[in-house]
Amino acid sequence: TVMTPLDSIRYFKHFLQSGLMAMEPQTGNIKAWVGGINYKYFQYDHVGQGARQVGSTFKPFVYATAIEQLNMSPCDSILDGPFMIHKGRHNVTADWEPRNSDNRYRGMVTLKQGLANSINTVSAKLIDRTGPEAVVELTHKLGVKTEIPAQPSIALGAVDITVEDMMAAYSTFANQGVYVKPQFLSRIENKSGEVIYEPIPESHDVLNKDIAFAVIKLLEGVTETGSGARLRTEGGGSGDNRWTGYPYMFRNPIAGKTGTTQNQSDGWFMGMVPNLVTGVWVGCEDRSARFKSLTYGQGATAALPIWGYFMKLCYADP
Repeated sequence: TVMTPLDSIRYFKHFLQSGLMAMEPQTGNIKAWVGGINYKYFQYDHVGQGARQVGSTFKPFVYATAIEQLNMSPCDSILDGPFMIHKGRHNVTADWEPRNSDNRYRGMVTLKQGLANSINTVSAKLIDRTGPEAVVELTHKLGVKTEIPAQPSIALGAVDITVEDMMAAYSTFANQGVYVKPQFLSRIENKSGEVIYEPIPESHDVLNKDIAFAVIKLLEGVTETGSGARLRTEGGGSGDNRWTGYPYMFRNPIAGKTGTTQNQSDGWFMGMVPNLVTGVWVGCEDRSARFKSLTYGQGATAALPIWGYFMKLCYADP
């Protein structure tokens, strides 16, 4: 078989890339760091280097800001309906009217339902009330180092962030609002067993523990009744299709958030259990190579199965 250079480029562009990182939120110790699918052929780190659009995995930062600044709770209600931020408000250059991914509105919903179902209008209304600057400030305190534009559209995840930074931020929620910098090394010993280097963990308070607990409760709703509920059930695939099914049947407490970007170019899942936070990104090297529909391109189908399989292996090897 003879391949032209264009055939070769097209072939490689259609490989699904992935990055996974797992860390202990209380200590910052990194337990797993998988930068790609095969280092021999793809020598690029999709955890620490590759910043990609994060989609709805950004929404918990908006909700956390609303809970902190507006004294809201997961049980508070908000209207899911048509909404527009007019030109000039929050420095938007044109009228901005976000729509829900399913193009329907549910009426009054609680904040927990809003995040569980990843309702765009709810996130947009919250960032309109808090202001995007407050969301950006909190996101940076949580551990995200990426420059974030102070625009309302960030409420829907229109910003590029690395898996490593997203992990640091989500771990802050899991650690009762205390940020701990991720670290590779616990200590270095010489051949005699003497400790010659031991890093001092970098940490600082970001949120009080009540607010962090409220965010965790919001994120538990995602795996109970929302876009991550397939972690609780069984079925939907066998053979080569088992990964896009849901053979998990987890019964333990799980907080998480799926994320899907425009045109299904990126799929995310951030999942938390009490002593381990794990983040997964899946997408092609070139964002123009993507799934045609949400069925396979959404984070719940593209990234969540990797998290589920990883956690199954963790629980099988205590």
